[in-house]
Amino acid sequence: MKQELICIACPMGCHLEVDIDDNYFVTGNQCKRGEIYGKKELTNPTRLITSTVKIKNGINNRIPVKSSGEVPKDKIFLVMKELERIELYSPVKMNEVVIENVCGLGVNIITTRSM
Repeated sequence: MKQELICIACPMGCHLEVDIDDNYFVTGNQCKRGEIYGKKELTNPTRLITSTVKIKNGINNRIPVKSSGEVPKDKIFLVMKELERIELYSPVKMNEVVIENVCGLGVNIITTRSM
């Protein structure tokens, strides 16, 4: 069985074809990252999370945050539920850890700006 994907590992946007029956053999990639992406996307898809959390006494009501590493795709909504519960108080510095080891995934949630 073959699966078609558009690679998001670099700006090229290669059209990948991954042969699942042939040990996830990837064709259509222009670089090594495409091969890695194609295999990983079908065996263990992950994403970086970017979002916002509430902040009190800041110039805005919300502050942007991101995950320090990739999160398994099937755990994204679990992480987002945790982010809904967070409320910070200004001042907050950029790269400050908001949640350490979120949902036991070994990834931190950090701020992406100071406020």
